[in-house]
Amino acid sequence: MKYIRKIYNHIKENIILPQSITLDGPTGPVVSVNKKDILMLGSYNYLGLTNNKALIDESVKATGNFGVGTGGVRILTGTMSIHRELEKELADFTGYEDSMSIASGYGANVGVIPGFINLMGMAKSIFFKKSVIFSDEYNHASIVDGCKLAAAKIEIYKHNDVKDLERLVSKYKRRRKLIVTDGVFSMDGDIAPLDKILDIAKAYDASTMVDDAHAIGVIGDHGAGTASYFGRTGEVTINMGTFSKGLGVSGGFISGSSDLINYLRVACRSYMFSDALAPGIVGAVRGSLKYILSHPEIIEDLSKKSEYFRSKLNAAGFNTFQSKTQIVPVLIGDQKMSVKFAERLFEDGLFAPAIRWPAVPKDLSRIRFAVSASHSYEQLDLGIQIIIKIGKEFKIIE
Repeated sequence: MKYIRKIYNHIKENIILPQSITLDGPTGPVVSVNKKDILMLGSYNYLGLTNNKALIDESVKATGNFGVGTGGVRILTGTMSIHRELEKELADFTGYEDSMSIASGYGANVGVIPGFINLMGMAKSIFFKKSVIFSDEYNHASIVDGCKLAAAKIEIYKHNDVKDLERLVSKYKRRRKLIVTDGVFSMDGDIAPLDKILDIAKAYDASTMVDDAHAIGVIGDHGAGTASYFGRTGEVTINMGTFSKGLGVSGGFISGSSDLINYLRVACRSYMFSDALAPGIVGAVRGSLKYILSHPEIIEDLSKKSEYFRSKLNAAGFNTFQSKTQIVPVLIGDQKMSVKFAERLFEDGLFAPAIRWPAVPKDLSRIRFAVSASHSYEQLDLGIQIIIKIGKEFKIIE
């Protein structure tokens, strides 16, 4: 283990390691850290549902009826009816024929991409075309890792650049093709041009996959995601999402055709060899879907508050990239300065994480703010006031 200590010490000396804060209680628009109230502007709790009583009640009810665990993997120890009920509701919510839940969003991507590409070990057969994956350069790490596990050539296209994508796709007329993109990009807050990506896929006979982790519950009709946002519901081959952001709970899922889901249940290793979601989590997710469908105004509320927050920062002179959603990054530039900026925010009672390499290029280090529907406008104004004050201290704005 000595070499592990040496490597870690080297990393610690040469890279600014991330620091995690410890919360005294639940997350929300305001959190308690060391018994001090801190304005939270870094949480993925976009609709403010993590402490919603309706969700908690559904979680408690499901735990009482089904227990705290599932007893094993579904393929060996059985599938509880509550999981299938959730998956039917997810399919309806996203506009697809069927869905499957997986223990985490990361697990979904690292299992589904190679499962889809590798064809259960038959991808190398002469009867199947060789595969190529086209991945946006800003795609999430879980997509990157899933692509690495796939038996395919990987082509990286420029961020949201459909011309570059088509240039690359057009080179591979005789191969199986999969285009993979985030729906809402977690570091920039912008939205993939999915309508154009789907047109390219159709023109060149390519399959598509969208990671809607930061889109589900947030954009599209009743929060159905990016395909719905562009009026292309049901057209994505593999529609991935999570329960841990907009829905306020935990876990991941895939929606798609019945044939695809049936296949992935035996081809996706992170589904086959992982415990199913605990019944309490399933109950909470079902409660979240029900709550969102009966309270669509919270999605519009989030959109208005996000636009308000972003426009105030833009007016103050901050660079918020191409953000169009509840994720509002502010460019700092230098890595060390971004960390110090985050520390100063925290000193003044506001938490938002510093994002730097390897998550983003070193010269594009930033503070990533995340707006929630549960924030009041008074809280957003307080946050804006603190950000502007420290932005002037660091000479980011005048």
